[in-house]
Amino acid sequence: MKSITNWHTTHEKTLKLGDKLADAVANGMGSWKFIIWQTIVVIIWMALNVLALVQHWDPYPFILLNLIFSTQAAYAAPIIMMSQNRQSQRDRLQAENDYKTNLLAKEEIEALQIQLNKIEKDKLDIIIGLLQQMKTT
Repeated sequence: MKSITNWHTTHEKTLKLGDKLADAVANGMGSWKFIIWQTIVVIIWMALNVLALVQHWDPYPFILLNLIFSTQAAYAAPIIMMSQNRQSQRDRLQAENDYKTNLLAKEEIEALQIQLNKIEKDKLDIIIGLLQQMKTT
């Protein structure tokens, strides 16, 4: 079976490892699964440090946890922006492809309209010719 190549598969083939990694990170961090797991880890972190079930490694106000979140945000923001820029590029490619397709469709419709007008004119000429013959007879 022959595979169909379109703009999307062509674009996918141009992605480098870093591009794919940025998309995967952005998809992961932008999911409910990530938010839920992160919330669970934060709750456990805070509970262990507040209740002192184990030695306090990050006592209130949880400076280490804030540092971890700051580092995560410092890396996440540019990675997500890279992914969004790539999405914008992909959208531009799709819009350009749609525009070209629309132009081709417009040209085909105009050609069909010209053919239909010619057929209509030819039929009207035949009908007028038949009417004139009926008048003369």
